[in-house]
Amino acid sequence: MKRIAQAPAVRTDGDGGYDDPGFSEAVIRWQKQHGRHALPWQNTRDAYRIWLSEIMLQQTQVTAVIPYYQRFLARFPDVASLAAAGADEVMSHWSGLGYYTRARNLHCCARKVVAEHGGEFPSDPEALAALPGIGRSTAAAIAAFAYGARAAILDGNVKRVFCRVFGVEGFPGSKPIEDALWRRAVDLLPEQGIEAYTQGLMDLGATLCTRSSPSCAKCPLSQRCVALASDRVQALPVRRPKKAIPEKATAMLVVTDRDHVLLEQRPGSGIWGGLLSLPEMEAPAGGLADMDLDGCVSRRAASYGNVASCEPLQPFTHVFTHFRLHVSPYRVRLAQRAQLAAEGGHVWYHAGQLQDAPLPAPVKKLLLAVFRRPDLISD
Repeated sequence: MKRIAQAPAVRTDGDGGYDDPGFSEAVIRWQKQHGRHALPWQNTRDAYRIWLSEIMLQQTQVTAVIPYYQRFLARFPDVASLAAAGADEVMSHWSGLGYYTRARNLHCCARKVVAEHGGEFPSDPEALAALPGIGRSTAAAIAAFAYGARAAILDGNVKRVFCRVFGVEGFPGSKPIEDALWRRAVDLLPEQGIEAYTQGLMDLGATLCTRSSPSCAKCPLSQRCVALASDRVQALPVRRPKKAIPEKATAMLVVTDRDHVLLEQRPGSGIWGGLLSLPEMEAPAGGLADMDLDGCVSRRAASYGNVASCEPLQPFTHVFTHFRLHVSPYRVRLAQRAQLAAEGGHVWYHAGQLQDAPLPAPVKKLLLAVFRRPDLISD
């Protein structure tokens, strides 16, 4: 016989709200005893440090964030130093963490906080949410941890906890389901202990109620979990409807002049926006197979100077959130560089400086391999 989960009480005031104080109490008790308490951004009321961690943790695992957070904080210890820094330096310290729009918004937000808020982050969640790169859930987390504000979070981990515990059907990214989850998140807020509750929800989703192989036996909400009682833990939350992942292709030119490589500034928006990268030749709709690739590369290479040699390197594929990019790199050695190569957003970079250059991770890996600098390649 299957165990029947304890259903939360439903208010009768007609607004579809939920009143279940036992839920928050269980989360708070568990967090205080079993939650995470020693992360680098915890045990502080410094809104800058909390904000920085929350932005870095968007779509990125804690273990990946920690070293970036520590290096970033060592260089930019407060919002004023970040606001005063140049965009290239900020992107360089973010390079490899991915989702580079976060870095651009981070820099823009720091400047707004200094210019419009006197260098102090607002305590009001709505005011925080109005700043670049800070959505409703992130604003609530910052306000709760820095100021003790009673505000609801709803990131991916929390959605998963709610969908399983309350048996929520439908894809949580769809607007009707997400709106209902937000109403539930607000209704479940405790009157006291908002910091432990907020951290507890995050910890549960990250450590116990994981996407695969959840630790239901250790979960403080197992006795009330609808998904567990109905043997639907793996089915909830409902996954995003599958779509075919687009395939794109490009040729990248590794143009070198002895121990220097030619890089170019990417546009501020779009993939790898604002970073330095290699000159590219995007494929037509039919892919690189529809091009005389060797001939096109040779003609393009000639615009950078007198070509001593041009040879293909090992192709590779980089997977983004919404598409796969197939890259065909070419090594172009110049006997003499053209003056044009130093103009139009181009810059010559010394191989010894590549590790600290604001480059996309796959491009940096490629260049360090080309220059045979395994000592510079970090995990």
